[in-house]
Amino acid sequence: MWLRIITLIQKEVLAVLRDPRNRMALVLPPILQLFLFSFTGTLEVKHVALGIWNQDYGQVSNELIQRLGASPNFGHVEFAHSRQELQQMIDEQRVMLTITFLPDFSRKFSEDTTAPLQMIADGRKSNSAQIAQGYVSQVVNQFVSEQTTTSNAPNVQVVQRTWFNPNLDYIWFTLPSLAVMITLQICLNVTAMSVAREREMGTFEQLLVSPMQPLEIMTGKSIPALILALMEVTVFILITVFIFRIPFHGSVPFLYLSLTVFIISMIGIGLSISSIALTQQQAMLGIMTTLLPATLLSGYAAPIENMPGWLQPLTYADPLRYIMVVIKGVFLKDMPPLEILNNTWPMAIIAVFTLSLATYLFRRRLS
Repeated sequence: MWLRIITLIQKEVLAVLRDPRNRMALVLPPILQLFLFSFTGTLEVKHVALGIWNQDYGQVSNELIQRLGASPNFGHVEFAHSRQELQQMIDEQRVMLTITFLPDFSRKFSEDTTAPLQMIADGRKSNSAQIAQGYVSQVVNQFVSEQTTTSNAPNVQVVQRTWFNPNLDYIWFTLPSLAVMITLQICLNVTAMSVAREREMGTFEQLLVSPMQPLEIMTGKSIPALILALMEVTVFILITVFIFRIPFHGSVPFLYLSLTVFIISMIGIGLSISSIALTQQQAMLGIMTTLLPATLLSGYAAPIENMPGWLQPLTYADPLRYIMVVIKGVFLKDMPPLEILNNTWPMAIIAVFTLSLATYLFRRRLS
């Protein structure tokens, strides 16, 4: 039995690695995606283009404009001389946010009366515009607190600290998540194509007349995908630690235990797709149908808590949800082993279900 499985494993590995195009597809595109998405797949808002119409030209307004221009969050400041010009900046998307200083802004500020400051944001970029408004409010509030501090007023100093990501560097959050997401894609590509490739190449009938049982065939097709996926994720982890310098605080054995269970669960999904698909084109469509919901329900693009109540239970069936928690916890905060296991056993249940489903579909296809 084991000799037949080992022989099939060798055959599957050779089928994947023998073609130079397959070797290149397994190495270069995933690494390129990791580097590309680490810089482009970010929700940070930086280098915001800001439009200013200053009708005041007083000391207070000039000080605020200088502070906004010096802020690292604003990359370009453009000045307008009329409301029409300000509107044109937003219409042409030259700026994301505009600020208008009324003629008596500095005077009202000096007299300790309400000094209105008008901000107009581009609603076509609602999320980024709200974040940019927060940047402006932060600069203005800091300026107001410095100007209104007196000896009789209580002096309150707020000291901000951020745990696990002191510099709020977004790449610390995205890169570990991207490592498992790209591994998911590789795993599905290798497994979902295996049986479909056998059918197109005409070797599936040879597999059927062999003395191997369906369970042995599924085992022989699962182990190569597991090995290749673990090798790929190891490369991603090394790149993350040694090239991007993202700290790794957790346990390597427990991380690989969780990664192994995650990959096995996805292998079951890939083999289920492969057992249903008659051609590699159908298998590719099945991969794309699986990847998008898995990514959206994982909590990577949006927090699960922000999803509708009826949608949140569906995330429990997504292995990517659990491995996201594990890999970010292991990298950034030294997640305890017990907490890793609490996020691993649901993936183990999913793995048992998906592998059983793949075996059932394969046997049904044979009958």
